[in-house]
Amino acid sequence: LYGHRNGIHIIDLQKTVILFNEALNIVKEYSSQGKKILFVGTKRQASDLIEKYAIECNQYFINKRWLGGILTNWDTIQNSLKRLKKIEDILQNQINSYTKKEILKFQNIAEKLNKAIGGIKELTAKPDLLFIIDTNKEFLAVKEANKSSIPIVAIVDSNSNPEDIDYPIPGNDDAIRSIEFYCNAVSETIKNNPNKLVEHSVKK
Repeated sequence: LYGHRNGIHIIDLQKTVILFNEALNIVKEYSSQGKKILFVGTKRQASDLIEKYAIECNQYFINKRWLGGILTNWDTIQNSLKRLKKIEDILQNQINSYTKKEILKFQNIAEKLNKAIGGIKELTAKPDLLFIIDTNKEFLAVKEANKSSIPIVAIVDSNSNPEDIDYPIPGNDDAIRSIEFYCNAVSETIKNNPNKLVEHSVKK
């Protein structure tokens, strides 16, 4: 921290720039190898931006609620992903084989599953790197990533603990403009990497 003013913490942006560049270099390194990067941000200010910028760079996202076990109980999550794909296949291709009541039930299930895991439904294995907005809010994601030895790039505000974060970026994780700046920079780093090996679509 650079200091305090009127009860507000002031972050030393010169140090932020150094650590931000280090984090972006890691993002570039991982994306150049075709590795999977999971954007995580479920707070109101971050939710839409996390989805937008993850989709723009063909990566993955969790933006509504972190389901316990996404990283530590991957087999169970895979079963849920298979169920979602099966139901979506029914709704797209076999809708005439079911009653209106059954179709409504399928639609409700698909909506709930898409809300929870729609951003990772094309993920075939655990992600290789996490990009997190607000490590306090996403403490479960941090805990599971640490337990699974998956490195973390994260925005770390003045009220957050950087100890469990591999590549912390000191910054404001509450202001929408700040969140968008960081999300856009990470997304652009991935998009502008000419050696990107893996592409997919997570659009609903």
